[in-house]
Amino acid sequence: MGIIVTIIVGFIVGLIARAIMPGNQSMGFIMTTILGIVGALAAGLIMQALGYSGAVGWIASVIGAIVVLWLYGMITRKG
Repeated sequence: MGIIVTIIVGFIVGLIARAIMPGNQSMGFIMTTILGIVGALAAGLIMQALGYSGAVGWIASVIGAIVVLWLYGMITRKG
């Protein structure tokens, strides 16, 4: 059950990050989910190390996903 929740939360966080980030991010359902999961995991580890949890974790997850989205855009930029 934990992996299903992780996928759903990752997808939601990825969608929020894509909605907040300006520009056109042409990626599908799977890449959006991966983006959200990676961002949420990275932010979760940082926030856990700092001793935060709860609603702050959701905000940090979205910020982490935005950072991952920005990095993804920098890597895949053409030109």
